[in-house]
Amino acid sequence: MNKKVLLQDLGYKDYKETWDYQETLFQGIVDTKIKNRREGSQLPTPNYFLFVEHPHVFTLGKSGDMDNLLIDEKALEEKGATFYKINRGGDITYHGPGQIVGYPILDLDNFFTDIHKYLRFLEEMVIRTLAEYGIKGERSEGETGVWLDVRTPFARKICAMGVRASRWVTMHGFAFNVNADLGYFDLMIPCGIKDKAVTSLNVELGRVEVDIEEVKQKLLRHFVTLFEAEWIDEKTPA
Repeated sequence: MNKKVLLQDLGYKDYKETWDYQETLFQGIVDTKIKNRREGSQLPTPNYFLFVEHPHVFTLGKSGDMDNLLIDEKALEEKGATFYKINRGGDITYHGPGQIVGYPILDLDNFFTDIHKYLRFLEEMVIRTLAEYGIKGERSEGETGVWLDVRTPFARKICAMGVRASRWVTMHGFAFNVNADLGYFDLMIPCGIKDKAVTSLNVELGRVEVDIEEVKQKLLRHFVTLFEAEWIDEKTPA
């Protein structure tokens, strides 16, 4: 099993361009697995972890409800936002500046073949990162992602998740609000859930801005621990 993961920080990048890049990496892994099975070979399959920050964009999962987007195409343009229907699970979500978006493109045959466990590990990575800031992140039963003050009238989501998997290869991932403009969440019903709010790390800490690079390093450290992975590029965290 190859537990080495190539870390790539794409910086500030268009959603569609990043989605196409994800698809290329994803399909490359799938093609290798098909070749191995067909020819009886044992070519190693790579794993990737992409960090990116997107311009304002709304995405709707394959099981999502279009009614959960509360503005029309013209209003989207006025807000400088785009919209895409995509091939992940989940309903509608938002990506934008001040948000850490992570796309692990992993061959789970290299780690464990359990999608439920995979999602829980991604949640745990964020929960452990929040704990380093003195914030208690939690899971909400039946609702993927990371929440604060679950089972209270003040429940709010700080990290959304939605993944696609085929032949145990993953794509899409998580969106962690660090310095996010929460006003954009008012333009939709986040994840189709009407009775819960959304928050951002800087709001919870009472800061104007949190160091995003610092948060990334914490996330990566917890990812390595949980997945027993190894980074293989020049951006290996200390």
